[in-house]
Amino acid sequence: MKIIAIGRNYAEHAKELNNPVPAVPVIFMKPETAIIKDNKPFYHPDFSEDVHHEIEIVLKISKEGKHISEKFAAGYYEEIALGIDFTARDIQSKHKEKGLPWELAKAFDGSAPLSAFVPRAKFPDIYDLNFKLDINGETRQQGNTRDLLFPFENIIAFVSKYVTLKKGDLIFTGTPPGVSKVKVGDRLEGYLEDEKLLDFYVK
Repeated sequence: MKIIAIGRNYAEHAKELNNPVPAVPVIFMKPETAIIKDNKPFYHPDFSEDVHHEIEIVLKISKEGKHISEKFAAGYYEEIALGIDFTARDIQSKHKEKGLPWELAKAFDGSAPLSAFVPRAKFPDIYDLNFKLDINGETRQQGNTRDLLFPFENIIAFVSKYVTLKKGDLIFTGTPPGVSKVKVGDRLEGYLEDEKLLDFYVK
């Protein structure tokens, strides 16, 4: 199982970090050891003083595919979840200045809390999904899938040109604006429509 993540897939998030809005999907990866399940706590790493939350819709790939046509890509995922792409922003900034990869800032252990999955068929319109992240009872991030720069099917088709997708692979599809620093003691609650799927603490 692999985790593929999409950067800058909401224009307002790209702008808040003073990044250009991409013309094609920006791809990076996380290892399986990044995943935290069952709302277990996130332990703040000691190598960063500026870890940011990034809430995202996550797709679970349901069958193997390579060179998938965008018109058939909807048949390659049946479930979605919420995930957090924790980012060591201080490390990322240093690496971006030098033109280096982001992995140390994005792929560290525990950097991908993941909710339980829910059937895609539960939602009448996959491109009108509200999701949000509350921290200590205050809404910090709020997004809707209508604002995706690259729709889910486009992402699947694009990635599969380069990397074979296998059953169980996860795709983190990008974060809306509002990212900010987390600290020890914070409670993070993630909602998909009105259903709370994430509820965990930073320790």
